[in-house]
Amino acid sequence: MAIRPNAAVFRIGGTAAFGLGRSGIVHGFFIWPEWLIELRVRFHKEGSTKMFETSTKAARHQCAGIDVGKAHLDVALAGVARVARFGNTAEGHAGLIGFLRQHGVSRVGLEATGGYEAAPAAALRAQGVSVHVFQPVQVRAYAAFKLQHAKTDRIDARLIACCTAELDALKPPPDPRLAGLCALLTLIEQMGEDIIRAKTRAEHAADPQIRAYHATDIKRLRAAVRDAYRRLSAEVEAHADLKARLALIESIDGIGVRTALALLIRMPELGALSREQAAALAGLAPVARESGAFKGERHVHGGRRRARTALFACAQAAIKWNAALGAFYTTLVKAGKHHRAAITACARKLIVFANTVLKRQTPWLSQLTT
Repeated sequence: MAIRPNAAVFRIGGTAAFGLGRSGIVHGFFIWPEWLIELRVRFHKEGSTKMFETSTKAARHQCAGIDVGKAHLDVALAGVARVARFGNTAEGHAGLIGFLRQHGVSRVGLEATGGYEAAPAAALRAQGVSVHVFQPVQVRAYAAFKLQHAKTDRIDARLIACCTAELDALKPPPDPRLAGLCALLTLIEQMGEDIIRAKTRAEHAADPQIRAYHATDIKRLRAAVRDAYRRLSAEVEAHADLKARLALIESIDGIGVRTALALLIRMPELGALSREQAAALAGLAPVARESGAFKGERHVHGGRRRARTALFACAQAAIKWNAALGAFYTTLVKAGKHHRAAITACARKLIVFANTVLKRQTPWLSQLTT
């Protein structure tokens, strides 16, 4: 390195350096990182609030976002930096509703938070407020789009408010009767998982007393599952419309009462969707992976996991009882498809069948599909 003797000394970022002219540096001159001039800008500790501004004044005053926690609800209005906090209790919900009415809010977005969002969402819907529950991945994707890296409860509330303002239309509110049915069905599925775990423990237990303990536990769980299914069926049959929908789904060859209950409760949108939408909602639609000359293998992704699990288990038996499905499976296997891929395709067929019978309001007719 060569530096001209008459170069003036100046200071960069608090570090002494040399003022060098265009010809004062030879090839290979190294600059230390601390010599670089940095822009000194004051940032708010929670990030910029400009990204939370919306394009329409109407949406700004009519939409709100709520970041849900176990103990608190942080509420932000679209386009407004201020964030209010209420308790996630009955008293807090009443205060929240009053706050939203005061600001003329008619549309609210919440982020799914392990079930803690259910109570405030129900309270808001009971007061006629339109509510949309976002998946966490949707909010984080919006934050990434806005280059928002900081994450706090207040920032999340503002992000959810902006997401809500961007919605073109809200989905109709879910049937309130299905909430209790869904909770009971989840309990049944969890007890089934407990039975599988108990079987595994019993298989590896060397002590006879431990194996007997697991056998007793399995017997108890099986009896509890049977009782819960009887209660679930009785509650469904108490409603004429749900009973009719259940009968239509059960009419499909290969679908038993347990799978029919899972589809009825976990996928209430069936009958109002296209075949592609029904498959995507269950997470059984192959997702394209293509870019330029690259053609990747398609895999199913997303959707409602518990409904998909029920369909996948059902499909493995349905290929023996449903002639159309059995022929479809045989064709796929002969074409070189792996068993798992063929069963996944059959599960997709089952959800399409269920969507079709509910849309047409006519039971399954085997002779028309053979």
